[in-house]
Amino acid sequence: MPSGYVLGISAFYHDSAACLLSGETIVAAAQEERFTRVKGDERFPRHAARYCLAEAGIPASELDAVVFYEKPLLKFERLIETYLDIAPHGLDSFRRAGPLWMKERLHVERAIRSGLEGYKGKLLYTEHHESHAASAYYPSPFDEAAILTIDGVGEWATATIGVGRGAELELLEEMRFPDSLGLLYSAFTYHAGFKVNSGEYKLMGLAPFGQPRYVDRIYSNLLKLGDDGSFELDQRFFDYRGGLRMTNRRFDRLFDGPPRHPDGPLSQREMDLACSVQQVCEDVVLRIAKHTHERTALPNLCMAGGVALNAVANGRLLREGPFDHVWVQPAAGDAGGALGAAFVAAHKYFGQPRSQHSGTDSMEAALLGPEFDVDAIRAELRAAGAEYEEVDDSGPEDHAAAMIEEGKIVGWFQGRMEFGPRALGARSILADAREPGMQSRLNQKIKFREGFRPFAPSILRERASEYFDIEHASPYMTFVVPVSEARRLPAGSSYVTGLERVAEIRSEIPAVTHLDYSARVQTVAREESPMFHRLLSAFANRTGCPLVVNTSFNVRGEPIVCSPADAFACFARTAIDALIVGPFVVRREMQTASSLAAAGSAVVSRD
Repeated sequence: MPSGYVLGISAFYHDSAACLLSGETIVAAAQEERFTRVKGDERFPRHAARYCLAEAGIPASELDAVVFYEKPLLKFERLIETYLDIAPHGLDSFRRAGPLWMKERLHVERAIRSGLEGYKGKLLYTEHHESHAASAYYPSPFDEAAILTIDGVGEWATATIGVGRGAELELLEEMRFPDSLGLLYSAFTYHAGFKVNSGEYKLMGLAPFGQPRYVDRIYSNLLKLGDDGSFELDQRFFDYRGGLRMTNRRFDRLFDGPPRHPDGPLSQREMDLACSVQQVCEDVVLRIAKHTHERTALPNLCMAGGVALNAVANGRLLREGPFDHVWVQPAAGDAGGALGAAFVAAHKYFGQPRSQHSGTDSMEAALLGPEFDVDAIRAELRAAGAEYEEVDDSGPEDHAAAMIEEGKIVGWFQGRMEFGPRALGARSILADAREPGMQSRLNQKIKFREGFRPFAPSILRERASEYFDIEHASPYMTFVVPVSEARRLPAGSSYVTGLERVAEIRSEIPAVTHLDYSARVQTVAREESPMFHRLLSAFANRTGCPLVVNTSFNVRGEPIVCSPADAFACFARTAIDALIVGPFVVRREMQTASSLAAAGSAVVSRD
């Protein structure tokens, strides 16, 4: 099957997505939420699949196969066995989940054939962690590598160790439900008052403000850890097997009180809980990685699964772990399962050979989503009531650099949309990292989120070592690394504690420097992201600084923008100073109050 088309699908849990392969080339990939504007949309990804097919210019009937990223019957088996094991506890949960499984998730074939407008071809299934492993290895820059996947739970597996060589992928070991590092982390996410399956980022960001005073309690009461990284969780403290909560009253007593109300203030307890479980997470990941290295004797590691998005743990693994090189799939969560499922079908079912990668991954800088030409952008801006000026082809980068130098916050919309949870210079909000108050300004007036949330820098690849202790490329923001000693400033007052420490000036680039003098870095190479590289170069020429703040183009509770209309709507409802979409510059002072109000209140949906 040297050029056949395979469509991978992930759906019906959270963050559904579609990915189209031609041979082993990724034609397109996108999450459904970007089209429907429903955060984490779990429904069948009909819009994402339609986009993928349109990108290739083919109807669904020309697909060689559609492959689903897990096996619903095996997952339902785990659900039933779990409920029987804990009965009669969990009856309420089963009453809610059972009908949903019977109606929707057990009828995946019907949903796929309906969602793809009567597709009648092959329908294949992979296992959940096999999809994760394939998404990690097949697009990686390695011709052979160890593979590590860690998440909440798939069918039964919660973590796997494997090996990839050429077109062959083999899973060697697995950890099984209910023992799960992902679910342990989510339990603390829930207890700290954040939403499971999305608030884990917040918990990771909160961790540096706390002390690890609960680590001993976790190891003494919750976690029995083996030398190889395997562990058992004491289920007496959790309720996720059959309840409607992640934790229970015994957990409350162990950790000094009930879960924080989501709208309540953050106390030192939540900061300490975050710090403690983050340390445990890092320790477990390092121990599993060490065992993986001993088992495989390979120098390179590929990672996927939700826990692989813990960039702090990844940074420690890169610095302290046994592997020479670590590559993390940028769409490591369930959305990336669509990508992995398609690769499993291509290589294992159809026998597609794998080409030599020679140190370069095949993710196309994760720029795999929709792109809009000049005419389409102009039409959407006009329809939205935007006033704009058009600049020549070389102008957008210079305009952006000049405005960022002036202290303005710029919405940047160029080229194909990113696949995965990170904005990487295509659907980004950009600002000056040197400005002391920029973190607070972005959180309060742009993102409308908690003030402690950190931001990431995007830096010219060739100058990354001037600002960060980094030797390897980090194009996908999957690693947190130390800020260079030469760029650090003395610590602030010892009398400032808790979240007030956000205002401390810790380096020459305070807007992206975490409390512990680290940053989640994106290195930008000319050959991978030429336009974004030109922007950073223009900013460096003006200021001497080769980096900017780069945060996703969205606000709290919304997906990253997909279309020019989405971008203008987000611009209108925030304090973003300017929007640059293709060759069009939209300045706030050019807009009328009525056009901003209308665009800001509009619901951009493709349902």
